[in-house]
Amino acid sequence: MYKEAKKLIDSSKKIIVIQAENPDGDSLGSAIALEEILENIGKEVILYCPVEIPKYMHYISGWDRVINQFDTSADLAIIVDTTAEILLTKALETPGVRHFLETHEVLVIDHHTTDSNLSFKHNLLTEEAVATSEIIYSLANDAGWEINQQAANSMMIAIMSDSLGLTVQNVTPRTFYTAGKLTELGASNSEIEKRRREYMKKSSEILKYKGVLLERIEYYLDGKLALIHIPWEEIKVYSDQYNPSVLVLDEMRLVEGVEIGVAIKTYPDGRLTGKLRSNAPISAAIAGFFGGGGHEYAAGFRTYESIDKIIPELLTATDKVIKEYKHDIKTS
Repeated sequence: MYKEAKKLIDSSKKIIVIQAENPDGDSLGSAIALEEILENIGKEVILYCPVEIPKYMHYISGWDRVINQFDTSADLAIIVDTTAEILLTKALETPGVRHFLETHEVLVIDHHTTDSNLSFKHNLLTEEAVATSEIIYSLANDAGWEINQQAANSMMIAIMSDSLGLTVQNVTPRTFYTAGKLTELGASNSEIEKRRREYMKKSSEILKYKGVLLERIEYYLDGKLALIHIPWEEIKVYSDQYNPSVLVLDEMRLVEGVEIGVAIKTYPDGRLTGKLRSNAPISAAIAGFFGGGGHEYAAGFRTYESIDKIIPELLTATDKVIKEYKHDIKTS
């Protein structure tokens, strides 16, 4: 599995590492780790994301090396942490990018199982991995590539981000083993958390806005679904300081009786995004109804439907998935 990926990388001089348009701790940490590892073996690496890296992720050293201009002079593209075409739409709509990906070698490294309309020949996919960086660690280890302290820190950030500090149910003994090895290589989870907490500090204005959002949460399906709608007017004002949906999603899913919390954002171009966090392994299945995907407990989607149309569809999808999940539990 790793030999094919190593062969592709060995035969390339210039590599562009691509994140989706919903960058998170895993995608950014994995991308930066690849940059460190591959530059150590003599490769030129470009870090690309079609959107700006959110400010709350600036605690991750190296975020400022990510550019939003696609370099078509690369020999190889590595897509990290996604197989979903809908999460690469901005990149694919950029002139020349789709043609580049269709005419160059592309390696996908991911731990999601989302169905995709994209067809790439080289896929390094491991569903059992809790984060993409867990796969990258195994690839580097198998290839005999050095993992320096910066790469180890970046991979640790990615693992802790996607596993919520090694607390989600899909954490495996391999995850703890990898985290231990990264610690031996110089990763410091305490220093990472210290930096993260510093960047997570909120202004009094944001704290006040959080209170407004909490008051606006709506409950559906007998309290199983908690929903918040965040319009463009608020995104424009507050998102530069803090991601509005992240402010309240955890509180939403921790309300008694709630199975899943959903934050929907609407944009002036008609785009609508949904971020899902659940207490049961149902997030990816619900997001899949709208062409999205992700983890069982955290997922997302993007569509161009109106908020008035998407809410009834979301209720139908959520009700169906919850019922199927509970039926499976009873019959297992």
